[in-house]
Amino acid sequence: MLRISARTRHLAASLAAVCALAACWPARAQSAADAAPYMIAATTVQTAGKIWSGAQDVAVHALGLIGVEYRYGGNTPESGLDCSGLVRHVFQEVTGFTLPRTSREMSRLGARVSAKELQAGDLVFFNTRRFQFSHVGIYLGDDRFIHAPSRGREVEIAELSKSYWRRHFNGARRLVGVLPSLIPSVISPAMAGPVGGELPADERAPAL
Repeated sequence: MLRISARTRHLAASLAAVCALAACWPARAQSAADAAPYMIAATTVQTAGKIWSGAQDVAVHALGLIGVEYRYGGNTPESGLDCSGLVRHVFQEVTGFTLPRTSREMSRLGARVSAKELQAGDLVFFNTRRFQFSHVGIYLGDDRFIHAPSRGREVEIAELSKSYWRRHFNGARRLVGVLPSLIPSVISPAMAGPVGGELPADERAPAL
């Protein structure tokens, strides 16, 4: 059973309601050009829409884990999650793709994107332990990302523009629609086959 406080349960419900109305994420892509950064094997508007939806699904699923307790080395919501455990669990559940276990390994995947290019579902990385890519979260849109911060805390939403995160930001990577295994399946009618806030100054807390 998930150990989630009443306060965080209420916060999660409120945020879910707001984000369901698209307050936290960019508008759905309407053309292949809008979705171009996500596309490798996809060339149609229909496929682009599926990929964009997949990226939003990553963010939505992560939002449902608000309030799960931090646990160093944690891999499941039931036992607790650390930062990379959170990301790994979300991508496994949404895409079926198993990411590496550490944030540093995750930082080598996908395509690099700048802070100005961030989209829902992108991974954001930070130096919180005096080495690069020691912390990771999932970008939600609207300057917000979700992460498992440190011992004694819970999965939460933070603002990328806060001074702590600006100072420690290491970059971002896009996985959905870039790694072939993360491109959602699209069934064509003419085809039977698929187409492919701010942390306290406690940087001693381990974050994979």
